[in-house]
Amino acid sequence: MTFNFSQYRTEWVPGGGRVSRELLAGIVVALALIPEAIGFSVIAGVDPRVGLYASVAIAMTIALLGGRPGMISAATAAVAVVVTPLVRDHGVQYLFAATILMGLIQIAAGLLRLDLLMQFVSRSVITGFVNALAILIFLAQLPQLTNVNWQTYAMVAAGLAIIYAFPRLTRSIPSPLVAIAVLSAVSIAFGVPVHTVGDMGKLPEGLPSFALPTVPLSLETLRITLPYALTMAAVGLLESMLTAQIVDDMTDTDSDKRRECAGQGGANIVAALFGGMGGCAMIGQSVINVTSGGRGRLSTFVAGAFLLFLLAVLGPLVGRVPMPALVAVMIMVSIGTFSWNSIANLRRHPPTSSVVMLATVVVVVVTRDLSQGVVAGVLLSGIFFAGKVRRMFAVAHTVEDGVSTYRVTGQLFFASVDRFSRAFEGTDAAPRVSIDVSGAHFWDISAVAALDKVIGRMRRDGRTVEVTGYNRASADLIDRFALHDKTGVEIGLTPH
Repeated sequence: MTFNFSQYRTEWVPGGGRVSRELLAGIVVALALIPEAIGFSVIAGVDPRVGLYASVAIAMTIALLGGRPGMISAATAAVAVVVTPLVRDHGVQYLFAATILMGLIQIAAGLLRLDLLMQFVSRSVITGFVNALAILIFLAQLPQLTNVNWQTYAMVAAGLAIIYAFPRLTRSIPSPLVAIAVLSAVSIAFGVPVHTVGDMGKLPEGLPSFALPTVPLSLETLRITLPYALTMAAVGLLESMLTAQIVDDMTDTDSDKRRECAGQGGANIVAALFGGMGGCAMIGQSVINVTSGGRGRLSTFVAGAFLLFLLAVLGPLVGRVPMPALVAVMIMVSIGTFSWNSIANLRRHPPTSSVVMLATVVVVVVTRDLSQGVVAGVLLSGIFFAGKVRRMFAVAHTVEDGVSTYRVTGQLFFASVDRFSRAFEGTDAAPRVSIDVSGAHFWDISAVAALDKVIGRMRRDGRTVEVTGYNRASADLIDRFALHDKTGVEIGLTPH
C-alpha cells in the first residue's frame, strides 16, 4: 500500500469543498449515530456505552486510516448479531478480545488484497443490497411508529417536510440538522409527549478509558474468540466494501479499498482498547453524510469527535432529542437509498439480473442479515454466469474422404462437458477422426477429462484420432492432466 501525503491531505476537504459543510455534515451524522449505537448495544447484550464508545473510536480512527473519504463507520447491527452468543456465554471482556482479533484479521485481509474479491460482486447484487438495506432501515423505524400518540406522527411529518423543503431556501445548512434542531426545540419548549433518545438507554458520562481485555492469554481464549472474530471480520469487510462501492457511485470518485480493509482493522482494534464493540461501514449514515455535503475525511472525523462531545458534555441535552426527529431523518435515508429505477429496470434488464437482484433483497429482508443476502446473490450470479457460458460453444461435424472432422469452438469447462460429450455421440463410423480445437479453450480438468472420454470411446471403436489446434494455455493443461497413456491415443499438439 503506497502512501501519497499530498493526496491524503486533499482528502480531508476534497475538491475545494467548504470546511463548514464538512463540519455540519459530521454533526448530523453524530446525532443519527446515537440511537442506532444504543440499539446495537441492546442487540449484542452489552451496556449502551460499549456501542457508543465504539462508534466514537471507529469513526475517528477510520477517518485517519481508511481508504474511502466521506464514508461513515461505527458500531453496526451486523456485527452485534454475531457477538450476542459470545457475550452471553463468556462476557464482555471476551467481546473486546474477539474485536481485537477481528481487527488483526482485517489488517491481514488488506495486506493479502482480499478486497479484490469485490470484483465478483455483480451490479445486480449491489442494487439488491442497497434496496434491501433501504427496506431494513425503514423497518427499523416501525417500533417508533407503532402504538404511539398523534404527536409522534405529527413530528415525523413535520421533520420530513423540513428535510425536503428547507433545501429550496438554502443548501448551506444540511436540512436534516435543521429538522433535528427545530423539532428538539419544539419538543423541549412545549413538553411534547414523545419518546426521546434518553428513553433508548442510559447515556454514558465522561470519556472512555484505555484498557486491555482482562482475559487469559491462552489457547482456550483463542479457541473461544477465533470463530467469532473470523465471522465479524468477514461480515464487516463485506459490508464495508459494498458501502465503499456505493459511496464511490454517489460521489463519482474512486477509493482505495485495500487501505479501507486495513483501516477497518485498525479502527476495530482501537475501539476494543477503549471499551467498544466491533463495527464496520454504515450505509445509512454514509448516505446522510454524503447528502448533507460531506465528502472528505473531515466529516467522518467530526462525526466521531462531536459524538464524543455530545456524550461527555451535553449528555442530558442529547437525551431530550425527540426520537421522531431522528426517525424522520432515517426515513429520508431509506427513501434516498432505495434504487427506484431498479423497479422499472425489472422489465428492461435480463431476467437473470432481475432474479439476482430480487433474491438478494428477499434473503436480506427475511434473514435481516446483509452478508447472507450478498452471498446468496453472488452464488446465484455465478450459477447464471456458468449457465450462460456453458452454451457458448459448438461442435461442427463434416465427413470427407473417410475422415470425420469435428471443429470445436467456444469455452469448455465443468458446466459444458456434458454437451461436449453428447456432440460426439451417434455420428458416422469413419475410420479416421480429426478434432480441431483451434477455436476452443479448455479451462479445467473437467474439460480435459471430457476430451479423454471422447477419444477413449473412439479408440475402443477401432478409430484413429488426432487432435489439433490447441492454444498455448489449453496445450499446457492437456500436457499436465490428459490421460493419453491410459487411452492409448496419441494426440498431436499444435499450439499457437
